[in-house]
Amino acid sequence: MKVSLQRINNAVHFEASSELSDVKVNIDGSEAIGGEGKGVRPMELVLMALGSCSVFDLTTILQKQRQDIQDIQVEVAGERRDEIPNVFTKIHISFSLKGNIDEIKAQKAAELAVKKYCSVHDMLAAGGIDITYSIKIN
Repeated sequence: MKVSLQRINNAVHFEASSELSDVKVNIDGSEAIGGEGKGVRPMELVLMALGSCSVFDLTTILQKQRQDIQDIQVEVAGERRDEIPNVFTKIHISFSLKGNIDEIKAQKAAELAVKKYCSVHDMLAAGGIDITYSIKIN
C-alpha cells in the first residue's frame, strides 16, 4: 500500500491520494503552524481510521448474523497527553445502531470488530493506548 501527499498551498495544506482509489483527502495543520482549516488534521485522521475500521467490521459481522441494520452512527473521542509528542492516551468508540438488532449479538459483534478484526485498533493498542467502546441500540 502506498499513499502520496501533494502540497496545495504555501502553508501546510496537502491533498492525499492512494494507489488503491481515486479519492482525494484534504489534510491541513493547525493555525499555529499555518493551517487554514482546508482539511482534516492528522490526529483527526487517526480517529477516523479507527472508527471506520471498527464500524466496517461491525457492519459485516451483523450482516452475516442477519441483523436488520437500518442505521449506524459512530463517534470516536480521544484524549491526548500534554507533553510533546501529543499522542493519544485514551480513545472511546461509541456505536449507535438503529434497527431490529439483537443486543447480545451486537455486543459480541462489537467486541470482535474492535478487539479482533480492526487492524487500526491493534496498532494503536500496541502503543499503549487505552481503547474502549460502547454500543447503544435505538
